[in-house]
Amino acid sequence: MIPALRQRFNASWSESQYAALMAHLQHHTSGRIEFPISETPCFFPRMLVDQLAAIGTELIQQSMTGDAAAAAADVVPDRFRGAVSEPHPTFLQVDFGLVRTPTGLIEPRLVELQAFPSLYGFQMALAEAYSASFAMPAGTDEYVNSMTRDSFRALLQQAITNNHDPREVVLMEIDPERQKTRPDFVMTEKLWGVRTVDTEDIVKNGRELFYRRDGALTRIRRVYNRVIPDELVRRNVALPFDYRDDLDVEWTGHPEWYFRVSKFSIPFLRHPAVPRTWFLHDVHGLPDAREKLLLKPLFSFAGGGIIFAPTDEQLAAIPSDQRDQYILQERMSFEPVIDTPYGRTQAEIRMMFVWTDRLQAVLPLIRMGRGQMMGVDHNKGLRWVGASAGLIANADR
Repeated sequence: MIPALRQRFNASWSESQYAALMAHLQHHTSGRIEFPISETPCFFPRMLVDQLAAIGTELIQQSMTGDAAAAAADVVPDRFRGAVSEPHPTFLQVDFGLVRTPTGLIEPRLVELQAFPSLYGFQMALAEAYSASFAMPAGTDEYVNSMTRDSFRALLQQAITNNHDPREVVLMEIDPERQKTRPDFVMTEKLWGVRTVDTEDIVKNGRELFYRRDGALTRIRRVYNRVIPDELVRRNVALPFDYRDDLDVEWTGHPEWYFRVSKFSIPFLRHPAVPRTWFLHDVHGLPDAREKLLLKPLFSFAGGGIIFAPTDEQLAAIPSDQRDQYILQERMSFEPVIDTPYGRTQAEIRMMFVWTDRLQAVLPLIRMGRGQMMGVDHNKGLRWVGASAGLIANADR
């Protein structure tokens, strides 16, 4: 999006630099990265990133007040309600695409928002790997709100551990060794000292939870929850505790917030960046321009179950008692704003937020793609697509 920086990067790019990038990442994340890493970072003007941070903040606040918050409190399934939850979500993500308006301007549009942790450790490592492997221009950095590497690490230390001994904090996940997000788990332990624990290895004793650390049964004081409710239900995983138990444990990333700030919030949001969105059960008669609609299940993860241009047959197949679990959304045509040797490419920008004493955007996470969807599973076999970092320039150059 900054032509001079883009042209300079593309002209100097080499396969050896990309190989160095991957070697750097594999070294720091213990080897296995099972999703594509783009051959390039994305350069964004700080004005745009600040705008996305401001819009994301406003949308999060809207989702947690008024009708949106009241309605969302009722949609949390009983099994995911917490006797001891968080007063507000600690980790939130707001995803944006960029569109070209009829006036020719490039403007952001909301894709989704979710109160759930993202790849805070890995994204930091990825941005640093680009900087270490390519000659990056002076005056660019990856952090938002004047944050530095040290202040980012300190903020996440607080958000994840809340001043507890990291040995008594665990990142909890289902079968973590087989998760594609494993590189982030590795970085979480390296950066913040918190180990990853499989749900089946947690031990409940009365109101307390334990795990084995170096052979010793160790008390868990705080859980950094990375268990996705959708996966828990789909795989029929039996937890050794109940989220509703009155446990003597703190939570960060409690699953209750996964439902309360989510796609369910979007029909309540009012902002020029929010595409028109309706609950399916409220829709009576659909517009003719089906190609401009998306059907999305409310609580699926990573783009699961999305249908483009849904047909009458596809809509009729959804039982009446399940139609409140879907939204219909106006589909945006995202502008391919990144110039690459393989053609202009779209970039979905995730603004990653952390809420400790206050809500703040910390880091952009980028997904590049040339297909209908931006997730890493939807652009296989292509080059200059995949996970990327957003490098922020203080001025257009």
